[in-house]
Amino acid sequence: MKEGLALATLDSHSCPVGSRMASFLSSDGAPEIEIELAESDSLDHGLKRLESGDIDVLAMPAEMIHGNMMAVLQSGCKVVGARTPVRPYPVLVSENKLQYQPKSAIILCGNKLIRRQLRRARRGLRVLDPEAYASIEDKGAVPSDLLDLTKWMEELRESGDIDGFVVARGLYDNCKLVSRRHSLLPDGLDEGDPQFIPPAYSDLIIFVARERFPKSISDEISEKEGETSWWVQNSMLGSLDPESLEKLGVLVRHRQVRSLIKQAEATRDLTLEQVCLDPDGEVIEEEVHVEIRLEVVSKDGTRTVGLHRVIRYSNFERATIASLRDWETIIKEVSRDVPKDFHTDPESPPFILLDE
Repeated sequence: MKEGLALATLDSHSCPVGSRMASFLSSDGAPEIEIELAESDSLDHGLKRLESGDIDVLAMPAEMIHGNMMAVLQSGCKVVGARTPVRPYPVLVSENKLQYQPKSAIILCGNKLIRRQLRRARRGLRVLDPEAYASIEDKGAVPSDLLDLTKWMEELRESGDIDGFVVARGLYDNCKLVSRRHSLLPDGLDEGDPQFIPPAYSDLIIFVARERFPKSISDEISEKEGETSWWVQNSMLGSLDPESLEKLGVLVRHRQVRSLIKQAEATRDLTLEQVCLDPDGEVIEEEVHVEIRLEVVSKDGTRTVGLHRVIRYSNFERATIASLRDWETIIKEVSRDVPKDFHTDPESPPFILLDE
């Protein structure tokens, strides 16, 4: 008789956990243990079912646990694994790519970070929050539900009132849109293309289970890259307030050495190339590396503060803590008033304002 596992899924509009888990369980890489899928209405409901033993594992978007970790621990539960993000990058729904948008094109986006990245990528665009646009153009109340909001923006685009809008890929799929879309990627296809680091926890699925849950079972449904992404983001962002979190772009992924070398050669990045090569130009090792990218963008998109680290997988936990300290130092320095060298010098504001 096969060992069984009761797994409940908790979906968000941008991260369809249920469909992803169903797809995984029907694939060739599905675990040998028999898994029964169910649905959960909320985090509290899922934790109560875990406490009662009604389910064994709760699969949920990682973004939902931010700020709620204490509730998880008080329930006698913990995070036991994660699935690698599949489509963490938002999409621009428009007939034209970002580079070919007309001057003063109107682009709607509900995410503060992506609005700033759009302004950085293309000067002259009118990048607006949907509520701000509705107020300016007297469009009435904006739908509160994200699915309804996406359909509302699509109607505006089809009528020609706006030129495009940006949503998470999961929202695009849930609304069953067939309009032309363009992924906003962190690595441009061509040199000089704009770069979009995704928002924190994008498309990352985590597994919550009771204490002492067997690791041998969690390994059957979890993925190493997903676990790395969760550990790094939770360590570096877990203490941030929601306001600061929505302004931060984060990317954590595994990279093969050959892929890093190819990217370094294409972009002429000598620093990245030195990570993988010895002084004689030979590959140092074939160990998987972990790439960590963080960025904060000013409101007008003219200034960016970022951190980019590529570290060996065997060393990523220690290096993550060191990177966090470096990031905190960087943010402290760029957000403080620049001291005068002489009393007659003009006032020098901070390089970037974190509270705008």
